[in-house]
Amino acid sequence: MLNEIKKDAQTRMAKSVDALKHELSSLRTGRASTGLVDNLKVNYYGSDMPLSQVATVTVADARSITITPWEKAMVGAIEKAILASNLGFTPNTLGQVIRINLPPLTEERRKELIKHVYAEAENAKISVRNIRRDAISGVKDLLKEKSISEDEARRSEDEVQKITDKAVKDIDDIAKAKETELLAV
Repeated sequence: MLNEIKKDAQTRMAKSVDALKHELSSLRTGRASTGLVDNLKVNYYGSDMPLSQVATVTVADARSITITPWEKAMVGAIEKAILASNLGFTPNTLGQVIRINLPPLTEERRKELIKHVYAEAENAKISVRNIRRDAISGVKDLLKEKSISEDEARRSEDEVQKITDKAVKDIDDIAKAKETELLAV
């Protein structure tokens, strides 16, 4: 039972760290990345579809993304989705190809993005701490039921804390790496 509690906590904390990585991958840095438009939904015959399911998205160079719709009729819908998104991009259409040129980030925008990175990191830490709380309360419940000894409970709480410390360190490392990436000109 104790091993299940610890394994569950470790798995859930890893998912929190992965969710932070995924969230930050769509955050714009100085370079073009297909991750910037991954979360974009396009109206495709009445239903919202991810952009990757209606077009090919490629990075043309360090400052531009190229989107090639699979159907010519989708060009307008994709442009509309890009403009409606809060990404701040202006699509340029050349026939059937949509190009997004990324302007360089201003110093003010970089600082805003860094604040956002650390806010997301803090949310991930809160999630990890909640998971730790759940795991420790599970250990305490086992102790109340007299399923484990006090020594086992204390040892398990220490192990849960070590797992938590590792997850928090991973979150800090991810946030620091993203900050470095944002500050690189």
